Amino acid sequence: MSDKVLTIGHSPDADDAFMFYALTHDRVHVAGVRFEHVLTDIETLNRRAMQSPPYKVPLLDVTAASLHAYPYIAGTYQILSCGASMGKGYGPIVVSRERRELKDAVIAIPGEYTSAFLALKMCIGAFHPRTMPFDRIMPAVKAGEVDAGLIIHEGQITYADEGLSVLVDLGAWWLKKTGLPLPLGINLVRRSLGKELKRTINQSIKDSIAYGFSHEAEAMAYASGYSRGLDMERVKRFALMYVNDYTLEPGREGRDAVQEFIGQAVHLGLIPDVTVEFVA
Repeated sequence: MSDKVLTIGHSPDADDAFMFYALTHDRVHVAGVRFEHVLTDIETLNRRAMQSPPYKVPLLDVTAASLHAYPYIAGTYQILSCGASMGKGYGPIVVSRERRELKDAVIAIPGEYTSAFLALKMCIGAFHPRTMPFDRIMPAVKAGEVDAGLIIHEGQITYADEGLSVLVDLGAWWLKKTGLPLPLGINLVRRSLGKELKRTINQSIKDSIAYGFSHEAEAMAYASGYSRGLDMERVKRFALMYVNDYTLEPGREGRDAVQEFIGQAVHLGLIPDVTVEFVA
């Protein structure tokens, strides 16, 4: 009997590459299952899961997504208890060429359904968002096309190289506000796959993350190919910002962070109410 093929979507970034290294290189074997990896940016994955035009293509069986997108797709997907991207005391940043007020500013954002965008709305209130690809944001800030930019990838550690300054660190803001890590990305699985298969998928991703931690050098060497020019020291620094203990298992603190983030956004009327449901 041939293996069951499951599609799994994640971003072509150093942290996701580190997380999924063992699965993409057959270091972790799942009996009866073969994963077909689909690599694309997080906002495309969000919209694909929502079946939002122009991404009306087949749903992925497993997908990375922004927590912000979850209320819109909770009828189709459940949250896996591994694979979350959380940072305690650090997170996406807003950068600019100079110190300035952000209220009513034009701020470049990497997607309407990114958790960073939702967090920024909760943090500063009204501003004028301008959506653009994440790798265009810092050049746009430097060129004066926008007042500031919301940075979610390697720019969090390279912004100073571009002569930019941090105006807001959303992870630091959230920690001060709640005492919790800032939840950003989650891994989701289709509800229709059945309880046992969902548990198998969850465990296989957990095993892949654990393999990366225990074989760091080889996993980081692979991740460096998705780092967009970072040296190995920065590859490791960035990857381990978002693949950490919360990624392996969120624990009570991580689950509380997810509930608090969703709850506060619902209270502010920014997202629909939703029941947060992890795979048991």
